[in-house]
Amino acid sequence: MLRNVAAVLLDGVHPFELGVVCEVFGLDRSDEGLPTYDFAVASAEGPALGTHVGGLTVSTPHGLERLEEADLIAVPAGDEYITRDYPPELLDALVRAVDRGARVLSVCSGAFVLGAAGLLDGRRCSVHWRHAGELSRRHPRAIVEPDVLYVDEGPVITSAGTAAGIDACLHIVRQEQGPEVANKIARRMVVPPHRDGGQAQYIERPLPRSQCDTVGEVLAWMERHLDEEVTVEQLAERALMSPRTFARRFQQETGTTPYRWILRQRVLLAQELLEATDETVDAIAGRTGFGTAAALRHQFVRALGTTPNAYRRTFQGPNAA
Repeated sequence: MLRNVAAVLLDGVHPFELGVVCEVFGLDRSDEGLPTYDFAVASAEGPALGTHVGGLTVSTPHGLERLEEADLIAVPAGDEYITRDYPPELLDALVRAVDRGARVLSVCSGAFVLGAAGLLDGRRCSVHWRHAGELSRRHPRAIVEPDVLYVDEGPVITSAGTAAGIDACLHIVRQEQGPEVANKIARRMVVPPHRDGGQAQYIERPLPRSQCDTVGEVLAWMERHLDEEVTVEQLAERALMSPRTFARRFQQETGTTPYRWILRQRVLLAQELLEATDETVDAIAGRTGFGTAAALRHQFVRALGTTPNAYRRTFQGPNAA
């Protein structure tokens, strides 16, 4: 049973990510019949810590000894967490906690602390999409999933950037105290108890441009004709190459196949239209080359983990057409 929660801080902690953990586990909501937690903030680097917000500091009487009794230890994000070194005694405390059956939670770049402790080795994990590549490079044994909001791997829970920490915290509450408690806390926080899709829908990731001119003109033509059905043979003819040579050059210069390239561009265009227009999903399907709303929905869910209508509500609000 989850009763004792500690948030452990390093110098440069981000106040918002710390606030997420404090909001879910640190407030007394017993007047509404909700569970209370023995919550404390512990420091890994002295009683007073700076934050990444100028002029704001955090002080606490608790040191790492507070982690020894915690059922859940949260590690909020912090400034330079990606590149800095961590106190060995903090890493040892996190490992001991997992060994005795406690759970650990990272919010955003807090995942780098768990990685330094070896707790991500062989485990699926999440982090803000901007840091996913660096987390993989620094901890190659970690199985980084850059598209999801959070990952629960037994005793280790990792979440993506900023507000994804709310999703992970509510997930833990839902597991420990049930959906009714998690829903009530979410209602108090004025947030959804569960968000559709993952962080793939928030990632800005247009496909890399070709560094050569071999297929550059064909790429430009493809972008202007996303609503048309084309074959590799037709594209190769436009590039004055054989289909086999064109496919090889395309892969070399873009890192993907013509089919995957145009599919991704169609999804990107659909995202733009869903955000900025009130066109129906059927109309957008026609403009993006998917043909039908069903085909658009299928590819949209595969690429982003959410439906076109849910995506539109996210970016236009609940009254979206």
